[in-house]
Amino acid sequence: MKKITLLLIAVTFMVTGATAQLLPTFQFGIKGGVNLSNISTSGNVFNNLNTDNRAGFLGGVWARVGGAGIHFQPELYYTSKNVTFTEGAVQNKAEFKSIDVPLLVGTRIGAGPLGVRFNTGPLVSFAIDKTQDISGVITNDVYNLHYKNQNYAWQFGAGLDIRSISFDFRYELGLNKVDNYADNAHAKINMFNLTVAYRLFGL
Repeated sequence: MKKITLLLIAVTFMVTGATAQLLPTFQFGIKGGVNLSNISTSGNVFNNLNTDNRAGFLGGVWARVGGAGIHFQPELYYTSKNVTFTEGAVQNKAEFKSIDVPLLVGTRIGAGPLGVRFNTGPLVSFAIDKTQDISGVITNDVYNLHYKNQNYAWQFGAGLDIRSISFDFRYELGLNKVDNYADNAHAKINMFNLTVAYRLFGL
């Protein structure tokens, strides 16, 4: 009798979890965190440039609409992307502030308050401020990064949900040339993001 009771309890939990994942849901919250940016370069004009990773930050809002084990997660956040590149005695500390809009598709493993998520999708970035601090004697305009107003990337990542708190780790791969210097000069921004999110409400 005890075995039958335990089996019924286990089946009930499984059915409840499966039903919870199948039903459509909506969640909305806030998020913030840090990023680590790097510029990857190619082309003869960038041959002697060295780039260094620098930390930045991000903060904004997110939403999640899901059902049948799949969810769509659009986000909107303000972010600071910081990079440094040098050649000899010349150094450029660049800081680009932008509004980023990821449009992610993912799945969640686990029902209830604890679960693991996997997300991927495109990102559009709209530059709103471009600050560059160049030191040294400038002999070539390549030191001045001609950052575009709109850029594109692709995000891959995983997250952990613990009740209303979520932790996410993502890699962002730059898809387009972010520099307008020359056709044969290519500079792309790649980064890692580590964020904490809080769910304000869900339906």
